[in-house]
Amino acid sequence: MWLLLFVFIAFNLHGQATDTLRVLAIGNSFSQDAVEQYLHELAEVSGKPMIIGNLYIGGAPLSLHWKNVQTDNPAYSYRKIGVDGEKTTTEKIRICTALQDEHWDYVSLQQASPLSGKFDTYVEPLKGVFQYIDSVTGGSVHVVWHQTWAYAPTSTHKGFANYNHDQLTMYRAIMDASAKAEALMPFDRLIPSGTAIQNARTALGDNLTRDGYHLDLHIGRFIAACTWFESLFGQQAPVAEYRPEQVSLAEAQVAQQAAHAAVQQPFSVTNISVDEIEEVSP
Repeated sequence: MWLLLFVFIAFNLHGQATDTLRVLAIGNSFSQDAVEQYLHELAEVSGKPMIIGNLYIGGAPLSLHWKNVQTDNPAYSYRKIGVDGEKTTTEKIRICTALQDEHWDYVSLQQASPLSGKFDTYVEPLKGVFQYIDSVTGGSVHVVWHQTWAYAPTSTHKGFANYNHDQLTMYRAIMDASAKAEALMPFDRLIPSGTAIQNARTALGDNLTRDGYHLDLHIGRFIAACTWFESLFGQQAPVAEYRPEQVSLAEAQVAQQAAHAAVQQPFSVTNISVDEIEEVSP
């Protein structure tokens, strides 16, 4: 009897340990960059069971997520990383289906990068999607805001014209918009990937994207993962225990410091200094 009671307490209806942290992103390729690699590995080496989901539509703005809510559109690629680290992908999924798939602790929202510094594009869809998440989950999840990053100065993305093709103009606009988003809706927390990337640029230069806007597959994505880790768990990413093979120890230290500084000061740039920083490979 006591054994059965222990098993019941230790596991929820999905068969996962009750201390498992469950995080679902509703986003696009920028949430893919942030959560689909390295975050689970950082949690695993820290002894923190984790389930990660990403509802993906490439380039999707908040307005499209809101439209898909209103039409119950099965438009998403649902990528899910289980406690064991295995990743599955299911196509043609509705937002409500993913929300009900797990007892999520956190659900993140973000704006598409061309509009990330245009707060007027946030207001109606952000209110709508936020309230929908509350209604589907009974208010049991914490909704968080994912602050994304500014483009590289040489980016050819057409959305860069919204910011006069200037990285700092874009960064400052994102800071302003994300601060206003926090004031608009009762987010549990903000995940400052944008500031972490900008912080890291002070040490590593502007080689943190692979095409001018998507993050570099190794150090760029690792910086974002470190930021998510510290934002969710309240401790610095364990970069001495885990880093991608292509990321040097010096780069990993920059990632950790850039993320930590961003969590401490999410709306302003901190200069990062690490001895003997190696150049990021192109």
